[in-house]
Amino acid sequence: MSQDTTPSTSTGVSAWWRALSIFLALVVVIGWAFSASMYEQFKAQIQHLEAKLIDLPQVRELAVLLDDAQAPAMLMSYDPKSQKLQVQRLNDVKEGPEQSLHVWAITGDEAPRLLGVLTNRYKTTQLDVPTQALEGAQTLGVSVENKDRGPHNGKPQQPWLFKGWLVQKAI
Repeated sequence: MSQDTTPSTSTGVSAWWRALSIFLALVVVIGWAFSASMYEQFKAQIQHLEAKLIDLPQVRELAVLLDDAQAPAMLMSYDPKSQKLQVQRLNDVKEGPEQSLHVWAITGDEAPRLLGVLTNRYKTTQLDVPTQALEGAQTLGVSVENKDRGPHNGKPQQPWLFKGWLVQKAI
């Protein structure tokens, strides 16, 4: 009998290397799936935030109306999308029971345009004002008028109680 003294070389791959390669392949696949999922969630969040941004009021015009002492009396902001003029009282001046506050758009030499009447005495209220009513307006004013008679010939009967510049806000 002859004995072979040459060592036999194994041509197979170790079970540990196979297990490691399978494990690493699984890690890559899971990582890819996780990153794809995160990317889709990120896109969905961006779309959701863009939709919310569209729904937010876009204030384009602002006015701070001052009283005779040049103290802030009213803050007005206009959202052309909803066509609402937000009116916030900044002082404690209240009209009498027979009076109402009228809000006007003032344009140079033209007659003032009535934007609306403040019917409540809350600190904050809104008026429906079409965008065309503010075209060319440089200032806003508030007059106190008699509830029964109101303005005459589309003009205020009383002097301006509050008045302020209408400013175009950059977006």
